[in-house]
Amino acid sequence: MNALTPTTRALTWSLHLLVAGLLALAAVRAVTDDRPQAPAVFAVAAAVGAVYAVGPALPAVRASRRAAALWLGAVGAVWLVLLALSAEGVWLAFPLYFVQLHLLSRRAGLFAVAGTAVAAIVAFSVHQGTFTVATAIGPALGAAVAVAVVWGYQALYRESERRRRLIEELTATRADLADAQRTAGVLQERQRLAREIHDTLAQGLSSIQLLLRAAERALPDRPGPATTYVGQARQTAMDNLAEARRFVAALSPPALDDTSLANALERLCATTGERHGIDVRFRLAGRPRPLSTAREVALLRVAQSALANTVAHARAGHAEVALAYEDDAVVLDVIDDGTGFDPDAVSSPGPGGGGFGLTAMRARVHDLDGSLAVESAPGRGTALVARVPLPPATDDPEAQP
Repeated sequence: MNALTPTTRALTWSLHLLVAGLLALAAVRAVTDDRPQAPAVFAVAAAVGAVYAVGPALPAVRASRRAAALWLGAVGAVWLVLLALSAEGVWLAFPLYFVQLHLLSRRAGLFAVAGTAVAAIVAFSVHQGTFTVATAIGPALGAAVAVAVVWGYQALYRESERRRRLIEELTATRADLADAQRTAGVLQERQRLAREIHDTLAQGLSSIQLLLRAAERALPDRPGPATTYVGQARQTAMDNLAEARRFVAALSPPALDDTSLANALERLCATTGERHGIDVRFRLAGRPRPLSTAREVALLRVAQSALANTVAHARAGHAEVALAYEDDAVVLDVIDDGTGFDPDAVSSPGPGGGGFGLTAMRARVHDLDGSLAVESAPGRGTALVARVPLPPATDDPEAQP
């Protein structure tokens, strides 16, 4: 059974009032016409009203078609008695059509309406003493109108329910999609933060550790070099503090403030060589072009991470950072003459830091649709090549992704 809405509740009460009004009219007509069977008509009309009133009061009638059928059968039986006593009982056929069609199944409701219409036509013909086409048209037309209205309403209700379920499904799908996008955004941001921390703070702390270890070895016999190492460690700590502050403020790296990527890489090579005693050179090829902040940050971070690995693991004497501008791409090369390693044997990223540098560099470049290749072997040094595609030279760099 359909749940009652404010509209259907108002229609239901209107139907109940119509039944009560027609019963009262039948009883009043019998009394005012001074018919001999007036007391019987009055009593049967009251009985029909009483039996009819039981239905709305019983929840089972609305919940079960079997209970509804039993109640309608009782109402129909008492109504037939009223119909036999008074021709005005025919008027009740019209509201009974709606009740039958609403509470019974489509087939059972159609049969009940047809039976009610036939009973109304026969009883009215008997009371009139003759049968004419006009006698049959009223109840038959009323039955047809009731069937059309109820079935039309039921079709509209089913369509409304289908659309309501569809809207609920779309709303749920939208919520699921929003949750998935939120989760993906959180994961992507975590990966970005991990790369930023690894390429800045973690590498800086590693450099500070190496410098302090060198200072420790120099003390107390060589206080001069030890002081130099401590000063370099202090400068590295200051640089990392600036990185951390800018990192929190979600701005571009301090190394790129008011300068180009080439100048930032050249300064990186100079500070790395000065602090760690390695000959690090920078080479620029091609005509420099304005790059988007995302590309400059990614290439600078790759160079920082690659040189940090060279300092921490390669035991190299010489290294070179090359930045080349091609027609459709910018290429960063970081080459050293260190001990080298087997790229296939690099461990997976973990809390110990193993393997995260290469993973972070590769993720940065891949985020820009670029590629990163590493060539190395034990005892043969390492060459890292990061290639990032560029939009056409006529594009506005501020609009580059």
